[in-house]
Amino acid sequence: MFMIEDISKEIVMRLMQERGMQMRQAMTTLFCSSTYTRLCNTHNGMWTQSTPYIYEYLEDEIDGI
Repeated sequence: MFMIEDISKEIVMRLMQERGMQMRQAMTTLFCSSTYTRLCNTHNGMWTQSTPYIYEYLEDEIDGI
């Protein structure tokens, strides 16, 4: 689904900019997260949320909140 790919690209870019991650680390962080699993589940509608909302959700997961 194009939207999921676009959201993923934006989140990887933000991880690189805001957390100083290299591209490979940012991609691994996103793609191995439960946030990404939820994003890819088209039945729960997470993919319809804004990228900043999903990024915040991922940040909480990374920070262990």
